Amino acid sequence: MIQHTGTLYVVATPIGNLDDISARALQTLRTVDVIAAEDTRHTGRLLHHFGIQQPMLAVHEHNEQAILQQFVDRLTHGTQIALVSDAGTPLISDPGFPIVRACRAAGIPVVPIPGPSALITALSVAGLPTDAFYFAGFPPRKQTARRAWLATHSTLTATLIYYESAHRVLTCLHDMCEQFGADRQAVCARELTKRYETIVQGSLAQVIQQMDPQPKGEIVLLIAGNDTVYSAEHMELDHCLRTLMAELPLKQAVGLAAKLLKQPKNKLYQHALAVNIEPVRP
Repeated sequence: MIQHTGTLYVVATPIGNLDDISARALQTLRTVDVIAAEDTRHTGRLLHHFGIQQPMLAVHEHNEQAILQQFVDRLTHGTQIALVSDAGTPLISDPGFPIVRACRAAGIPVVPIPGPSALITALSVAGLPTDAFYFAGFPPRKQTARRAWLATHSTLTATLIYYESAHRVLTCLHDMCEQFGADRQAVCARELTKRYETIVQGSLAQVIQQMDPQPKGEIVLLIAGNDTVYSAEHMELDHCLRTLMAELPLKQAVGLAAKLLKQPKNKLYQHALAVNIEPVRP
């Protein structure tokens, strides 16, 4: 008798509003053999709401290494398992990475069932640049470590995204003021998709002023990238390309600029098209 390998389904669940769950997620949860949940009590309420009665297995940061081999063995012997976190997409600042990595190493199919994610939900309504963003997860809990960690992000030009707990968010925002500057644009998104959803925007100093002194709920912080660095980089690109394009055909100018600036040719080519100067014709 041929033994078929099971499949691990990584299932996204609502971050607040239960109506956000997908039909595919519900179908998957109803048909797998086991649901591996970060908190079985929390997930139990979700399953009860939708009339799902599949057995559950607790998989969280304190036990995922200990049960890793057992988990893989069950899948190898044909068990179909759905992995869920308390809310949103599993593995995004949630447990599950060792399991997914072990399953892939063992040749076990891992299938994504996409859905809500707090960081993408927040980014979509923040009004900050979305072409490049850096998700850093939760900042360190201790202030000294947090300030040093934030300092490493101060020159990044991409939009910065963080998760933070309600009881540390104001302290964290003050640290961000110190490291990024009080004028840096920011958004604090709290309780997204829930009844008391709140989105506060402005400079870091203004966001702090608008915050409830005792905030509650799940929080996503979004900080604008360093536009000073961004502008300096583009000024350097402009100067280099304009100088070279005044003497060389476009293709040669871009190729030489790429070597001088150690930048991708495609990026420089697109920038060259925006430079308001006629290149030398071959």
